[in-house]
Amino acid sequence: MANTTPYHLIVVESFYPESTSGRHGKAHMRPVAGQPLFPQHLFVECSRTLLEKYPVGTKFRIKAKLSSMQGKPFIYSYFGWAYEVLS
Repeated sequence: MANTTPYHLIVVESFYPESTSGRHGKAHMRPVAGQPLFPQHLFVECSRTLLEKYPVGTKFRIKAKLSSMQGKPFIYSYFGWAYEVLS
């Protein structure tokens, strides 16, 4: 069965989480606070370029959707899609 969850334009930011247990790298992406469909505690799976090319704390506008793997929710954005640097 295909995943029919819609994509949305959302604002995300890079950050250093308190714990990186089970994750790759030190910096990660999360939604900026105040976006009702995308709680800030969820991690964002997107292009690593956003973490490698820009300093931690940079904000981006990306196309993304809610997803889950093995019952664990996260936000997904295809790595090849365009993004907008906001700060």
